[in-house]
Amino acid sequence: MASDVLKKISKERVISAVFLVIIALVTILSGGAVLAVTLYLVSVVGYLELTKACGIREKNSKKPNALEITGLIAISCYYPAVYFFDVPDCVMAVSILFLMALMSVYVFSFPKFTAAQVMASYFSMIYAPVMLSFVFLTRQLDFGIYLVWAIFISSWISDTCAYLVGVLIGKHKLAPVLSPKKSIEGSIGGIAGSAVVGAAFGIFLDRIFNASVFAVMLCVVSAAGSVISQVGDLAASAIKRNHDIKDYGKLIPGHGGIMDRFDSVIFTAPITYFLIILFMKF
Repeated sequence: MASDVLKKISKERVISAVFLVIIALVTILSGGAVLAVTLYLVSVVGYLELTKACGIREKNSKKPNALEITGLIAISCYYPAVYFFDVPDCVMAVSILFLMALMSVYVFSFPKFTAAQVMASYFSMIYAPVMLSFVFLTRQLDFGIYLVWAIFISSWISDTCAYLVGVLIGKHKLAPVLSPKKSIEGSIGGIAGSAVVGAAFGIFLDRIFNASVFAVMLCVVSAAGSVISQVGDLAASAIKRNHDIKDYGKLIPGHGGIMDRFDSVIFTAPITYFLIILFMKF
């Protein structure tokens, strides 16, 4: 049975996954400007994938329009601001100024764009660049070089465990309309797998730092993050279904685009950050 499962995993997908893990290791361990620039580039691609999927750009056009250019400018302002200044103020300021800029484009180019396109552009900015920036923010926390891995335990480990458990024993559909192959058993396996790996990593950190907080924290954070990551995966699938597309892009062989591979990470990063902050206060 195990050999049958392994045969279903494409060689191309595995190679891409290994490559992504190596990039994650290098950039996250480096932290600082290296991580910020990497996330900025990933955010730009993810944003453009979303704007294209949501119909902000005309199907046959290869050049970004005024709404997309405004978004790219906002992303280019947001990441340096997060890197250098106070985080809550940055998120609030850029979010409000970006909305005002979009509305200005909407007004002065009327009726070129619809209100739906303006809202989709704003949504795309918050969904990919802002939420993904919480990977950097988590890395900046105390012990962040270790705690940031909870994001990937909650997303990539969860995804792997959910897939394997689902293939082996999955019978009951989790979301039959959005993703017929996902099962409730697989979902539970993903949550359990994340919790176990998170707890094991936490025990390792407790021994290194002679502490007794990391095991419980990372077990809870990883389990909760797994739930959110699965929602994120399904949310990304829902957007694709709404707009009748198979993948967001073709950048990553065997996976699709940035949004196809990082959909769960995008959702998991903010909840991981806020849960860790909450644990640190107690």
